[in-house]
Amino acid sequence: MEAFLTSTALVALAEIGDKTQLLAIVLATRFKRPMPIILGILVATLANHFLAALVGQQAAAWLEGAWFRYLIAASFIVMAAWTLIPDKLDDEDSKPLKYGAFVTTAIAFFLVEMGDKTQVATIALGARFAEVGWVTAGTTLGMMIANVPAVFLGNELVRRVPLRTVRIVAALMFLAIGIWMLAQTALAG
Repeated sequence: MEAFLTSTALVALAEIGDKTQLLAIVLATRFKRPMPIILGILVATLANHFLAALVGQQAAAWLEGAWFRYLIAASFIVMAAWTLIPDKLDDEDSKPLKYGAFVTTAIAFFLVEMGDKTQVATIALGARFAEVGWVTAGTTLGMMIANVPAVFLGNELVRRVPLRTVRIVAALMFLAIGIWMLAQTALAG
């Protein structure tokens, strides 16, 4: 359950102001059909984050040892710094495909999430907890918590949410996990 709760909280906070959230707003304003967009986000996130959590779990199983735990801890600390950098949506990402709201959203979200900080966080969470199902469920719920309101509220949400504060809270959570893992690994070795 710790894997699920930690994954949900980290990704929900890290996703605020992220380029995929900005993509959700763009798609919502272009298609004006929230349910296909929400379902597209869900399908894309489940697929992307399942693969990311699996990569993390397999890497942890294959690369066991204190040095790998130090590497995972360092990745959480790097994620803390990365979370503080504001995201923006490139012009190329905002042009919708010609396939309708669901397919456009599913494809766009899957591709835009590649190499994104929430995907990298999912890999690290998969390595940390080695529970692909719980990590995938948690990170997917975190994405939905952040993106469903963006679909319904669009630009109004971006104007009212203090993104800097949310980024700082998310960064502090990543930092705390990284430091906790460093301490835990040092005490175990």
